[in-house]
Amino acid sequence: MTPSKCLFVLDTNVLIHDPTALFRFQEHDLFLPMVVIEELDQLKKGLSEVARNVRQVSRFLDEIVQRATQKDIEAGLSLNKSLFTDTAKIVPSGLLYLQTELLKNDILAALPGNTVDHSILAITHALQLQHPKTTVTLVSKDINLRIKATMLGIMAEDYHNDQVIQDIDLLFTGETELPADFWETHSEAVNSWKENGNVFYRITGPLVDTWLINQCLYKEQDPPFDAIVQERDAESAQLRLTRNYHSPTHAVWGIQARNREQNFALNFLLDPNIDLVTLIGQAGTGKTLLTLAAGLVQTLEQNRYSEIIMTRATIPVGEDIGFLPGTEEEKMTPWMGALMDNLEVLTNAEYAGEWGRHATQDLLMHRIKIRSMNFMRGRTFLNKYIIIDEAQNLSAKQLKTLITRAGPGTKIVCLGNLAQIDTPYLTETTSGLTYVVDKFRNWKHSAHITLLHGERSRLTDYATAVL
Repeated sequence: MTPSKCLFVLDTNVLIHDPTALFRFQEHDLFLPMVVIEELDQLKKGLSEVARNVRQVSRFLDEIVQRATQKDIEAGLSLNKSLFTDTAKIVPSGLLYLQTELLKNDILAALPGNTVDHSILAITHALQLQHPKTTVTLVSKDINLRIKATMLGIMAEDYHNDQVIQDIDLLFTGETELPADFWETHSEAVNSWKENGNVFYRITGPLVDTWLINQCLYKEQDPPFDAIVQERDAESAQLRLTRNYHSPTHAVWGIQARNREQNFALNFLLDPNIDLVTLIGQAGTGKTLLTLAAGLVQTLEQNRYSEIIMTRATIPVGEDIGFLPGTEEEKMTPWMGALMDNLEVLTNAEYAGEWGRHATQDLLMHRIKIRSMNFMRGRTFLNKYIIIDEAQNLSAKQLKTLITRAGPGTKIVCLGNLAQIDTPYLTETTSGLTYVVDKFRNWKHSAHITLLHGERSRLTDYATAVL
């Protein structure tokens, strides 16, 4: 083993989390303990995401060890496999070592019990003793295992390759405030015109090359200047003033924007040229209400979409309530409390009376379908308005599976709060919602906005701030 290389010992949860992790360590070598392969074998059965990932890992390993002799396995198996990502082609040059013998050391005597984690720690420690000139590191998504490793003097770290950004504060928010001297530095060659009821500006200046397509720009003035970047080249950008949904006369299914970010969100949700919208915000910022109101207008009034499909990750906050009876829609109904709550708001017409409200809600539910994500694979949705709620609990692979279900004329809206992730091993920087926001941030048919202000109640606002 070359001294300049590092040797990484992989825990089972790393491979479950990312089956392609085998090929993401560049020139460094990997070591796979026998207990890890045993754990993979126990988890391979079933239709869950974990089982699918485990089977993919097994296929990769089978591809690597095919036609390999015992001598080849002891010398290290080549990981030279091309792996294409969104930005580059990865060709690892390291070797994969499989455990073929019992690695003896006395560290297990200091550990209580005989668990898989303790076996992995003992193997990593034995490799450190065998290769004193090589940096041997345990890679695991298990925080407690990394703590144990540190206590025993074993180098351990998290699997960072799936992190979209280093810090969640660096995530694209979707909007930018223009500086106070904006018009002084960008007014020399400004063209404006009206087209199809919209006001457009063609602007040149030093800030143009920092803007992204569909980025929201605002400037505090009288009247306020709120615009969206429509086009951009090296020298100029075309801006469109936002439609004003603040007033009751321009309400969307009875809902009007209460702040700037909500107005930007409604502009995106009602724009037929935007195929993907991502909304991130704390509890009570209006994500679901705005999305559902825009969907009802475009489905029932404008006939732009044939129906609304709503789905979400079924991750419980507390103890799981167990199996639920009924059909797919009946099983999903308890998870769709947000949909029902917002429907009550949208159908709460005082003049209609109780019978009228029930009739309206029954009518709307015929055009709103609740679907489970478990049955999305392989489907194609045509002219649908798809709402993916609680998207922060989905991995990048799961969100990719859902978004690629969209057929012609379909719009997908992803909603989530990155401060409320309930899925094990997912963090703010590795969530699929973060991944989608980052990867789609400069595509002309996608848009993102972060909702900042809570509008649910004063209790919610205060709880969000202090808890």
